[in-house]
Amino acid sequence: MRQLFTLLCLLFLSQLSFSQQPQKSNSVEIFNQIQKLNFLGSVLYLAAHPDDENTRLISYLSNEKKAQTAYLSLTRGDGGQNLIGPELRELLGVIRTQELIEARKIDGGQQMFTRANDFGYSKNPDETLEIWDKNKVLSDVVWAIRKFQPDVIINRFDHRSPGTTHGHHTASAMLGFEAFDKTNDPTVFPEQLKLVETWQPKRLFFNTSWWFYGSKEKFDKADKSNLTQFQMGVYYQSLGKSNQEIAALSRSRHQSQGFGSTGTRGDEDEYLEFLKGESPKDKTNIFDGIDTSWNRIKNGKEIGEILTMVEKKFDFKNPSASIPELVKAYVLIQKLEDNHWKNIKIEEIKKIIAGCAGLYLEAVAEMQEVTLNSNIKVKLEVINRSSAKMSWLSYDIFPSKPEGFLEIPLENNKNNSKSIEININEKLEFTAPYWLKEKGTVGMYRVDDQKNIGIPDVIRQMKVIFLIEINGVAIPFDRNVIYKMNDDVKGEVYQPLDIVPIATSSIAEKVYIFNNGKSKVINVRIKAGKDDIKGNAKLDLPSNWSVTPKEIPFAISRKGEEQTVSFTVFPSKEVSEVYMKSIVTINNQAYDKEQININYNHIYKQIVLKQAEAKAIKLDIKTNNEKIAYIMGAGDEVPKSLSQMGYQVSIIKAEDISTEILLNFDVVMTGIRAYNVVTALGFKQNILFDFVKNGKTMIVQYNTLDDLVAKDLAPFPLKISRDRVTEENAKVTFLIPEHHILNIPNKITDKDFEGWKQEQGLYYPAEFDAAFTPILSAHDKGENEKKGALLVAKYGKGNYIYTGLSFFRELPEGVAGAYRLLANMIAIGK
Repeated sequence: MRQLFTLLCLLFLSQLSFSQQPQKSNSVEIFNQIQKLNFLGSVLYLAAHPDDENTRLISYLSNEKKAQTAYLSLTRGDGGQNLIGPELRELLGVIRTQELIEARKIDGGQQMFTRANDFGYSKNPDETLEIWDKNKVLSDVVWAIRKFQPDVIINRFDHRSPGTTHGHHTASAMLGFEAFDKTNDPTVFPEQLKLVETWQPKRLFFNTSWWFYGSKEKFDKADKSNLTQFQMGVYYQSLGKSNQEIAALSRSRHQSQGFGSTGTRGDEDEYLEFLKGESPKDKTNIFDGIDTSWNRIKNGKEIGEILTMVEKKFDFKNPSASIPELVKAYVLIQKLEDNHWKNIKIEEIKKIIAGCAGLYLEAVAEMQEVTLNSNIKVKLEVINRSSAKMSWLSYDIFPSKPEGFLEIPLENNKNNSKSIEININEKLEFTAPYWLKEKGTVGMYRVDDQKNIGIPDVIRQMKVIFLIEINGVAIPFDRNVIYKMNDDVKGEVYQPLDIVPIATSSIAEKVYIFNNGKSKVINVRIKAGKDDIKGNAKLDLPSNWSVTPKEIPFAISRKGEEQTVSFTVFPSKEVSEVYMKSIVTINNQAYDKEQININYNHIYKQIVLKQAEAKAIKLDIKTNNEKIAYIMGAGDEVPKSLSQMGYQVSIIKAEDISTEILLNFDVVMTGIRAYNVVTALGFKQNILFDFVKNGKTMIVQYNTLDDLVAKDLAPFPLKISRDRVTEENAKVTFLIPEHHILNIPNKITDKDFEGWKQEQGLYYPAEFDAAFTPILSAHDKGENEKKGALLVAKYGKGNYIYTGLSFFRELPEGVAGAYRLLANMIAIGK
């Protein structure tokens, strides 16, 4: 039995459990799980980003058809904007990854990824596939298909329409179209075949709709003979929700993108255009001609017969009555030769057996963060809340040695608990998103272990595997070690167990501007990962910069506490850009990581470990010390950058804007998308325009077209468009070289537009009043020039500036030219 248990444990290590809370399925949920257990069909939905997925279709396929349904998002959405906080790039990707995982918990799907990095908006798939490294992403798509073995693949976008939508969108469809023919070819990415088998999906669809035809009228008139059409506006009476309502709850998990959705009810058609493979004869059934019963696999017929009877005889008042037959089916599934369906159905039936028994299994650590080579106490809890005959045979800790047998009878509703001590082996890794552990490229994350490619979540290693005997059969159930606490407001709160360094440090700001040769005090915060640490901290800088003191000793008595030490840094004599690195040394061991905690209520706490560093820029920049009122929009770090430049910056709420308050400022600046998300701004425009009229300056950063809170963004007509320049190194033309915004107080040159990150700008106004003076023009390859990047209008005695330039990206990245140009914009009134 021990050998069988160990073998099974190895199997389970590849099955990641994303939900930290113990599963407490009700009778309706258990019954739906039994129906799904009896369906052997699968669908892979493929698109480019989080929030691209059709949650209505995923929910329908998973909940109505009972199919294994997965969403393969090629990227983690790192290049988007963030409506709920300041996190951008890889930190935003971490948030959006978790939002997708939470969405799938609601609509019943599974989540997968490739290594592609969302580098920002792309206008054509050729650019996308060049930056992504097409061959690697294609490899990942093939890997996902071979691993998931879908009968049906559905592309979200049309592979035949390059240039009409986001380049990532079209590229995702092109890769899905190409991969369909390659997944069954053993000469294509043969190295994968050590871990998976070749696989041939039956058919490929494109999830079309009237939107792709331009209008509902055009779609109504179109030839639909090649379309599969079905009604997915299902009402689930047992759940009290329509399919669309479930889908809306799922889509509303994308909070960082502002995709809260209201559920609908009633009939609604879905359309799929057949692209490749075997065309279904029944145009209402994507599985037509595919055996989705247990008969599709060898020795599956008997299992199907047992489960059919379980479904027919299921007692909603006493689910445990199904346990004996479910255990029989479990034993038969263990004997299957088809490892793919065997592994899937083992996990499904174990979940159902546990649900029918009300089997409560939990491993709770005494603390949420632990360090390597330490011991922690963990409480194990096992409760059989049914009349089924059970025993708790043993538990194993992974990764560790077997712990031995217990042979504890599990009586109905009797709590069985055991406190154990677990060693956090020094060979384990710190908790962090695995795709961020190695440095990648602009377009690709680096993941060297093939087995890990596509895994959606952080890989958590600490597990307890409970061996429970049910009706004479030993069944292992694995549970992640978690931490839980009681919050006075939220009640019982669960968080994953995190392994952190003994010490981490962070430099107070991410960019420091050194001007006029003056030194700056740099504060470094040191955080203890365990009790009683002491050592030395230092700042590492290139030799042409200097820092004093060379080292600073520190001592922190309690875990979680922080201590701040201060260094004085002197810049180089010449203009330069360098990185300051914080290094903490304890017992001759150097620690150079910063721990970034991401905390939002709709996702689990996330830890990201990054190099503890900051950019230091010796810059010849002139400012006039203006006082700036900043109105935050969708979240950015521009105010911090303005403070680094030496300005007095006050963040004010739109509700508080008044003529009297604005008398204290020279400049008002609105954050990104402020006119999309700050409703109160719509009622303050007259006050703001009067502020400009009386001789002051207003700078408005980019907004999108949707849901503008004010009819007039500017004192003169101005219409935002979708124009953008995505090539960050696109040549910039100075339309009026002599304009003082390009000359005073800093002379702006072509060099100031070198080294920009991700994009030059976005959502430029395409139509604007003659009162506006366009200052710059640029364009992506093959396009006409765009003049809406920086518009200046004289209004009364003051100046109104609208800019689509991506200062919100460039300033935190330390792009010197962006600082110099922004200083001139602020100084325009002087």
